[in-house]
Amino acid sequence: MLDVIKRNWFSNLRGDTLAGIVVALALIPEAIAFSIIAGVDPKVGLYASFCIAVVIAFTGGRAGMISGATGAMALLMVVLVKEHGLEYLLAATILTGILQIIAGYIRLGSLMRFVSRSVVVGFVNALAILIFMAQLPELFYGGVTWHVYAFTLGGLAIIYLLPMVTKAVPSPLVTIVVLTVIAMVFNVDIRTVGDMGELPDTLPMFLLPDIPLNLETLLIILPYALSLTVVGLLESLMTATIVDDLTDTTSNKDRECKGQGVANIASGFMGGMAGCAMIGQSVINIKSGGRTRMSSLISGIVLILMVVFLDKWVAQIPMAALVAVMIMVAIGTFNWESLRNLKEHPLTSNIVMVATVMVVVLTHNLAYGVLVGVLLAAMFFARKVAQYKYVASELSEDGNTRRYRVVGQVFFASADKFIESFDFGEAVDKVEIDLCQAHFWDITAVNALDKAVIKFRRNGTEVELIGMNEASATIVDRFAIHDKPGAVEKLMGGH
Repeated sequence: MLDVIKRNWFSNLRGDTLAGIVVALALIPEAIAFSIIAGVDPKVGLYASFCIAVVIAFTGGRAGMISGATGAMALLMVVLVKEHGLEYLLAATILTGILQIIAGYIRLGSLMRFVSRSVVVGFVNALAILIFMAQLPELFYGGVTWHVYAFTLGGLAIIYLLPMVTKAVPSPLVTIVVLTVIAMVFNVDIRTVGDMGELPDTLPMFLLPDIPLNLETLLIILPYALSLTVVGLLESLMTATIVDDLTDTTSNKDRECKGQGVANIASGFMGGMAGCAMIGQSVINIKSGGRTRMSSLISGIVLILMVVFLDKWVAQIPMAALVAVMIMVAIGTFNWESLRNLKEHPLTSNIVMVATVMVVVLTHNLAYGVLVGVLLAAMFFARKVAQYKYVASELSEDGNTRRYRVVGQVFFASADKFIESFDFGEAVDKVEIDLCQAHFWDITAVNALDKAVIKFRRNGTEVELIGMNEASATIVDRFAIHDKPGAVEKLMGGH
């Protein structure tokens, strides 16, 4: 037990501490920005990022992953806040947490195994593009001066050149500190964190949403809670998969679902909005040396201490410094190898990856992109599996018996070809259908078998099914009608 605690919390204390500080600094402007998107006070996003980062450190299923207020979740809250106010948002956040805990107990996290590698790569690339695009307003809009470009380029130089000299301190942290000192010493006229919104001056407190506890309230918040649940879990589980790859370790997806739920419940009761895992901050954490649960805990604690007790200093951080850090994240997140693999990988895999990227970037909705990618991957897989089925046949020496040997998977995509493989007009006394190397998956396949058997029998041909495996026999025995009274009438009546 002590070994587990040490491994999960204290095995990388120095790296986790430094990484947690970097992540906390990167969380502040994003939490404020997401609050503005949702239409709430900046403290709502900051309190959320603090609560979620701290709670998920204890309850999450993936060490080294950072969670907090996110843009994907904020976009889903806009209408609810506008029409009903903050109190209903807090209630929806709590309900979201409850639904996510339920999802964890019914093992929805295990569904990640159905997400293909092409979808994951598309998701990663889309997020990298969105992270980069989110920095463009700081570079090109609102009366940007040359100082912004100088600070951004200087920040990128520190980020990429400092590790060549020393890796003792994370280069993103050095970038933020150095550029902040320069801006303060030389009184540079540049946009800062303080310009984004007022930082809170008190710690979050426990509170109950001031709303009527009735069915009408539930019907108002339930649709939003369901959307937040789906998007939150999807982004969290996808991020966990990415961090798994970055660290060559595994995560507990079902525990992550429950952990996100507990964290969102805590956030709602502490005046925060719903959140989920953050790919950008998670990449910053990993690249800055964070590996254990301690990095998430420290990031949350440092964030709240900074914004409440060091708000005057935090407010002086140039946004250009944080832009440089996020550009590094975008560059590091994008799977550049996927571009080189376009010529080598199958066309279907490339289509799935590119479609996922395009839908996410165009809609700014991660759920839509992943859904499209999964559906395309499933469609291509079904088409590919259907092509592996074939039916061979041979006629007995006396010419009275035709033996068909079915090889492959029979399901909705291959059922028609299964039927087309038989010659129902051939004048033979008996047909043997060898199913030793075949598998029937669904009702459509069973219906196709019914059609084949009944068509032969209507022509006066005896039919014998041979070698059906146990799984196929179970579904055939339950749903097939070819051996039941009135089979012809039932089959024709169904059409």
